[in-house]
Amino acid sequence: MSTLGTLHTPKQVAERRTQSPHISMFARMLLRAAVLRRKRAASALLAMIVAAAVATAMMNLYVDVQAKLRTEFRNYGANVVIVAKEGKPLPADALAKVESILGAKTLAVPFAYAVARTHDGQSVVVVGTDFTRARQLNHWWKVSHWPDLPNEALVGMRAASVASPNREPFALTFQGKAIQLSPAGMLQTGAGEDSRIYLDQSEFQNWTGVAPSTIEVAANGTAAEVETSIRQLAQLLPAADIRPVRQIMEGEANVLNKTRATLYASATLVVLTSALCVLATLIGWVFDRRRDFAIMKALGASERLVNGFFAAEAAALGVVGAILGFFIGIGVAAWIGRVNFHAPVVPRFSVFPYVLAGSVAVALISAILPIELLRRVQPAIILRGE
Repeated sequence: MSTLGTLHTPKQVAERRTQSPHISMFARMLLRAAVLRRKRAASALLAMIVAAAVATAMMNLYVDVQAKLRTEFRNYGANVVIVAKEGKPLPADALAKVESILGAKTLAVPFAYAVARTHDGQSVVVVGTDFTRARQLNHWWKVSHWPDLPNEALVGMRAASVASPNREPFALTFQGKAIQLSPAGMLQTGAGEDSRIYLDQSEFQNWTGVAPSTIEVAANGTAAEVETSIRQLAQLLPAADIRPVRQIMEGEANVLNKTRATLYASATLVVLTSALCVLATLIGWVFDRRRDFAIMKALGASERLVNGFFAAEAAALGVVGAILGFFIGIGVAAWIGRVNFHAPVVPRFSVFPYVLAGSVAVALISAILPIELLRRVQPAIILRGE
């Protein structure tokens, strides 16, 4: 009885087949259409893969490129300068306030200045700073060797001709107090730093008693974020003049804007080229398969069904192209990050829905004109061979 209870009558089987969607048949028709016209399908699929790969790479690079370019710009020095007003020193807690506002990742370097005299009475500017911070801030400085021992100095190329022409130990005097120094290395920047002698901040202050009057800051963030930080610092340090280094900030903004525009233009050009390739392929499909579509219409298929089938073929190309192109694009973005920035680009899987939706949209938009041509297919004329 149990076996008989599981049997179905022919009528029940027919009803189940009638009520169930013919998804498997539809899928077989799509697959057969692609297999029989492999070359055209491959060309359209390749175009979709390229478009999806470029879009994925650009979207992955968009955020990372901005962050990496800002990091590269930080290697060219400070973008914010804090200077005490009226020649007075900054408050003792100025550096701590700057770091509290801008965050721990911000690099702030204090500088103190004094005019000393050499043994023959010539004037030279001496600067006290934190060598560890200064080295991180000014990667662009050309330094033969950084000081690492007490009473060692970093001597600018022009200052060396005044204080130590033969690169030998020399003495400096400030307000009657002398200090004996040894040149640890030479500094060359092509700017005002070449005329200065740099000492460790603690040694400089013990010798001169002069506290830092300037703080150079490499602030991270966009131009708007840096401007906001400057306003916050101005409230905390009313005795200081806080200003951005316009050359650095404007140059950074220009490069970022041009890079962003280049990414957009490249992605748009590739997507439009891919869309034209898909359009040409789909138009070719319509002419190659006019007889197939004519038979479908002659057998009773409605215009809606035929158009839907053709649109489904285009959408399937978009889906497959998006999946393959997404993973290729991640690889391309990682390669670009490694070659140009020597750092990995983190894959952003959150962009996949946008890539998928965009690929399907491009495929369906490209199918609009071929579908219009498909509507003009007349079964009677095509099947007569005219």
